[in-house]
Amino acid sequence: MRSPLLVILAGGASSRLWPLEEKSLIKFMGRPLLTYQLERYARLGMRQAVIVANPENEDVIRSLARSVDGSSVEVVVQPEPKGMGDAVLKIQPYLDRHGNQPIYITQVHDLTDVVLHQKMLTAYQSGYAIAYLAGYRVKEYFPGGYLEVGPDDRVTNIVEKPGAGNEPSDLVSIVAHIHADAALLLDQVRAEYAKPDKTDDHYERAMAALMAEHVFQVVPYEGPWQAIKFPWHVLDVMHAMLGQIDGQRISPDAKIEDGVLIKGNVVIESGARLFHGATVVGPAYIGPNAIVGNNALVRESMVGAGSVVGYVTEVARSYMGEGVHTHACQVLDSVLDDHVNFSATCTTANLRIDQGPVWSWIKGDRVNTGRDKLGLIAGKKAFIGVNVMTMPGIKIGRESEIGPTTVVSRDVPDRTRVWVKQAIESSAQDE
Repeated sequence: MRSPLLVILAGGASSRLWPLEEKSLIKFMGRPLLTYQLERYARLGMRQAVIVANPENEDVIRSLARSVDGSSVEVVVQPEPKGMGDAVLKIQPYLDRHGNQPIYITQVHDLTDVVLHQKMLTAYQSGYAIAYLAGYRVKEYFPGGYLEVGPDDRVTNIVEKPGAGNEPSDLVSIVAHIHADAALLLDQVRAEYAKPDKTDDHYERAMAALMAEHVFQVVPYEGPWQAIKFPWHVLDVMHAMLGQIDGQRISPDAKIEDGVLIKGNVVIESGARLFHGATVVGPAYIGPNAIVGNNALVRESMVGAGSVVGYVTEVARSYMGEGVHTHACQVLDSVLDDHVNFSATCTTANLRIDQGPVWSWIKGDRVNTGRDKLGLIAGKKAFIGVNVMTMPGIKIGRESEIGPTTVVSRDVPDRTRVWVKQAIESSAQDE
């Protein structure tokens, strides 16, 4: 049986990820998420792939695709974020050149155990159905596609984002879908776009229409699943990847002074410098040329290449991108994107006084993050002045500037200056 063509969806607008940018390019353990995914698929034997990019990330994705040895990857572009169905249609030129074939549709930002992909490929080899959909049981509402399943694991319907209380089942569709006939799927997607319906679930409606005449089989999956939809999900993926570290891997080129304590599963890359009194508690990752200063503490965190964990700074359960600078501060349950400056004595509050769940505003909607601890999420090149305090779940936009002694209690847009207004009053004895 012919192996399916891997179709990786890496386009879309990523607007819900603000102030972070492109999901597929976020680096974990020093590698972009897309590279990590391509390497995993290659180990499973899936070396033919088409990546659907957008105009903003096309060039970088082309470069990353060329870097994966032994794989043949073609990049196509979705000019506008018109939904998943439109993204899938962009593989048509590839099919025109290479003929109709089975396809395996995935999303770059869905991180699962490799067992899922093994189960999907095994189910496909059975030849039982025209399509195979991964199904994941949830205990509370998830904003995704829900599957209705009948006898013999046959999927009878898929309902996109039905709303809490309206779920047809507890099975959510992970975007790990094998379609044995790509042309059949694409023809039905085009038919859905020809209808006057203005919703953006054309792909799901196409599958629902095909289910009336063809067998779709659910492939149950109970393993770990992290999906990057919102910025705090970066922490979930980070923890999943840190959990894969086994033992200590310390580069011989790393410079570790006397009096440094390293505990647990830790990776320390080439050129990293750990100064006297520093402590790293695993699972943790210290990137190339990063610095952990005197009496600083890094625990359950990733520190990107060239970043500085300055003197007496604490970084706990946090993600630091590349070139981040900190000094004498606390970074707790936070995400600091590349080249953020977090100045001396700054603190990220990560816990509400009532210890309830932290909420966040996403595109005008107040969203429950599902986390009882969440600190700051700062976009690239944000500059945060000395003695700033940020409230739980606050987001600071790219290239924004927060002045000294400010308490940031609401989200700050991109390229915005926020300063505390001060006044100097003279007393009578000064006159």
